[in-house]
Amino acid sequence: MIGQLEQLLGQLDTLLARAIEELGPINTSADLDDWDTRYLGRNRGELKSLSSVMPKLSKEERPVVGQKINEVKKELERHLKEKREELKQRELMLALEQERIDVTLPGRALPAGTMHPISRTIQEVTDIFVRMGFSVLQGLEVENDYHNFQALNIPTDHPARDMQDTFWIAPGEVLLRTQTSPMQIRTMEQYQPPIRVVVPGKVYRNEDIDATHEAMFHQIEGLLIDEVCTMADLKGCLERFAHEMFGPERRLRFRGSYFPFTEPSAEVDISCGLCNGKGCRSCKYSGWLEVLGSGMVHPNVLRNVGYDPKKYRGFAFGMGVERIAMLKYGIGEIRLFSGNDLRFLRQL
Repeated sequence: MIGQLEQLLGQLDTLLARAIEELGPINTSADLDDWDTRYLGRNRGELKSLSSVMPKLSKEERPVVGQKINEVKKELERHLKEKREELKQRELMLALEQERIDVTLPGRALPAGTMHPISRTIQEVTDIFVRMGFSVLQGLEVENDYHNFQALNIPTDHPARDMQDTFWIAPGEVLLRTQTSPMQIRTMEQYQPPIRVVVPGKVYRNEDIDATHEAMFHQIEGLLIDEVCTMADLKGCLERFAHEMFGPERRLRFRGSYFPFTEPSAEVDISCGLCNGKGCRSCKYSGWLEVLGSGMVHPNVLRNVGYDPKKYRGFAFGMGVERIAMLKYGIGEIRLFSGNDLRFLRQL
């Protein structure tokens, strides 16, 4: 029995030496896991196999062998822990080396963004009027019937309402504004003359979408109220705008028109930039292109905000931003502005 005990203890020493020797060359976590399973595995590990002879030993031999098995197990686990830490550090350094960034290399240049042509046009137009002494205001896109229609001299039964197909939120009460003109009323309700403002913003009309019409588009409203104001002031203001926006060689033409909130009213045309007013396909051989609507503020509109029309007068105008951009940049399709086609946007 003593020979069997010595043999068993010798096998444990041999297992320990062999396991430590095999542990040295291991350099991957996968190989280390295989080593762990082979020597320390709970089911088929070599140390577990040697432990299976414990029931066959005498009471005197069991404590000796059990102590030896525990010593071998603790020694193998210590070497395993040290090896795992060594591999962890090695793999970390390898990963850091592979992912290392050379900070001395030039950075990757990101393409610079540009303003959308609508935003650029709004900025160009408002800058021109700011230089003429106007202030820029923002308005509500959700309006009520009073400010969008009634206060602008457009009562419920007025035929002008048929010209604007409206998106109603609460029929007869709340709507998406069909024009930026409600800001005329809101501005005059809030301020006393003199007033000089331009109001850019989105407007909504329930229209069929085609090459020249969108259900949502942009307008810029202009309003000037003072004690002394004439149609000549309106013409001078718009001529300066047209010359700065489209060039000093462009000519303006005022045609009589009708708007419920202005009297007299006028449509404003500019000479065609492609043919210099001689006539071409772009201007339908007329030599002129329509730009905006304008006129002197109607006395009823002044009364609706509490102004005395005998003391105060003013003019108003409204232009479509897409229309201005199409004329300035020679664009023939309004849907390009909302299409997000990068080829189109990069050209401008």
